[in-house]
Amino acid sequence: MSDETSESFPETAQAGGGVPTSGLVLVSTPIGNLGDFTDRAREVLARAHLVLCEDTRRTIRLLAHFGITARLEALHDHNEAARLPRVMEELAAGRLVALVSDAGTPVVSDPGYRLVRAALAAGIAVSAIPGPNAAVMALVLSGLPPQPFLFLGFLPPRRAARRSALAQVRAAEQAGLRPTLVLYEAPHRLAETLSDLADMLGDRPAAIARELTKRFEEVRRDGLAALAAAYETTPARGEITIVVGPETGDEAVDVDVDQLLRDALTTQSLKQAVASVAAATGLPRRTVYARALALASEHERGEQ
Repeated sequence: MSDETSESFPETAQAGGGVPTSGLVLVSTPIGNLGDFTDRAREVLARAHLVLCEDTRRTIRLLAHFGITARLEALHDHNEAARLPRVMEELAAGRLVALVSDAGTPVVSDPGYRLVRAALAAGIAVSAIPGPNAAVMALVLSGLPPQPFLFLGFLPPRRAARRSALAQVRAAEQAGLRPTLVLYEAPHRLAETLSDLADMLGDRPAAIARELTKRFEEVRRDGLAALAAAYETTPARGEITIVVGPETGDEAVDVDVDQLLRDALTTQSLKQAVASVAAATGLPRRTVYARALALASEHERGEQ
């Protein structure tokens, strides 16, 4: 286990069921329907000395709707490391700092992880106001087994890296894990991602949850191949969550070992690629290694 994940943090007092007066509070916001904004969430944001958010323009509209005035600062993937020292000064001074994302639960596929770790390491109280989460809502609406489930966030946008990531999921399944998979995807990549899921995992039952809690909320349930074909013909719009059922043993996966190796080698060393493809396919490592060497030889001849 890496030092980053095994690090222990000092014990800090928790806010319990009340509204804290200091420390870092992760505040969940609506994913669509403003009626899902809780009283505690509104109270924390109204009391906060500082509200950190992904996009100040989006958050200021939310706060204005509820008559909340607050000092806003942007915290996103591109500036989180640079902003940390100043935010930590605010927290060390005993101030109440709230963190929100554009929608849903902070830190889940959103910025804030480094801030949470820094606050915990400094012995500062970290608490959360629960609320909407698209991944959990899609899971319970999918009609697929709710546990265990594995949340994958966003898969890599490039196809080779995405298929390599799915090969690692397949390897975990080969080792005995049987989770329902939950992931987010951009609408313009939905059909391609569904096709890759079907190719790599088999034609499993799945659900596409779109625009949850909003006016045009939709949950479509079918096999991965049928869903891929449907969204190839009629592209999706809005916020997308994909839920894929667990392996049942009935899926017929015709694995292209050469393509798996090519995909893996775009992001991994030869040794790592052979190990991941062998685990994903169940083939002997020596067989996969021999094929990898043959592909490398073909590539060298092609460049001459």
